[in-house]
Amino acid sequence: MVNPIVTPFFDEPTFTVSYVVADPVTQQAVVIDPVLDFDLASGRTSSHSADSIADFCRELDVRWVLETHVHTDHLSAGHYLANRLGAKTAIGDRVADVQPVFAELFNLDDISGDGSEFDALLSDGADVSIGDVDGRAVLSAGHTPACMTYVFGDAAFVGDTLFMPDFGTARTDFPGGDAGTLFDSIRRTLSLPAETRLFMCHDYKAPGREHFAWESTVARQRSDNIHIHDGVDRDAFVAMRDGRDAELDVPKLLLPAVQFNLRAGRLPPAEDNGVRYLKIPLDSL
Repeated sequence: MVNPIVTPFFDEPTFTVSYVVADPVTQQAVVIDPVLDFDLASGRTSSHSADSIADFCRELDVRWVLETHVHTDHLSAGHYLANRLGAKTAIGDRVADVQPVFAELFNLDDISGDGSEFDALLSDGADVSIGDVDGRAVLSAGHTPACMTYVFGDAAFVGDTLFMPDFGTARTDFPGGDAGTLFDSIRRTLSLPAETRLFMCHDYKAPGREHFAWESTVARQRSDNIHIHDGVDRDAFVAMRDGRDAELDVPKLLLPAVQFNLRAGRLPPAEDNGVRYLKIPLDSL
């Protein structure tokens, strides 16, 4: 088995980790979960973070920009980066279950509802191999209905399903989220070989830890994850997760991020004055 070279790019303002995953022989690659810079106070976007990834990929043959799900905590640079690198965007095919819910919330009439904003929709088990590195998409629903884990050789990119062992697991209180489904998805991921490298999409530094971290293993998660280590049963996990979720605040960037990310990282259409707008629904959440 050929294993990939993994290069992380950490965006501290959103605590997001993007990845370039490359075949060491053919130099074919994918980018996973890139971030578009966004200042909420001014409404300004910029591509500084995405450009750093693009510059790094200058000698690589990037085939895909993969999204693990419709993010609520950052704006995606998927569309921008795919255009710059000559790649295609892809996400799990159950994004078609997510789009109508949020399109209704924001009263958006330009959202397809079938995921066609993305170049490809990936079903469970879809082939995303790069060069000689075997790659597949694995449905990992629970945080959202459309979450995917991407497995390349000995590395798995788990999106928002898992965090570092000292921080636990993802919330499940978004539309279509379900704690029991998340438990099943994580246990499926943790059935991979014990030495499989697991790469998180976020890190917030658990209490008592002074450094950011985003790489773990199946073995470490099974022994040490504070929410779902071996021995935690499904009912106990659901009770814990539902109780914690009831106390969580709405993510700071949820409202702008979801509108943007439903469009695969495209800006909303300009209105008749030439300005693009994101909506803030009042008293709706």
